[in-house]
Amino acid sequence: MAYGSTLAVLADPTRREVLERLRAGPRPVNAIAAGLPVSRPAVSQHLKVLKEAGLVEERSEGVRRIYSVRREGLLELRVWLDSFWIDALDAFKLEAEKSYKAKKGKR
Repeated sequence: MAYGSTLAVLADPTRREVLERLRAGPRPVNAIAAGLPVSRPAVSQHLKVLKEAGLVEERSEGVRRIYSVRREGLLELRVWLDSFWIDALDAFKLEAEKSYKAKKGKR
């Protein structure tokens, strides 16, 4: 149930915003923090939590750290969310088949 820890990490709105900012591509901390209502050190702490959860990765460019989304980190969450669609589609298919059989039987 690793998706549970991913959900817990993403429950924080600042972390979600940080992840959203990284969607467009790798960014240094200063670019991620620009315009956020929290300090740059706070953004660094959020990035640390996201990194520990496997949602972001970092690389060094000189003295700067560049962060990017680790799409594999979202895989378990996606599989769990997709299961809801699969269940809904299976239920829809059963209803459609019942309806079709009922109409066919009235002819």
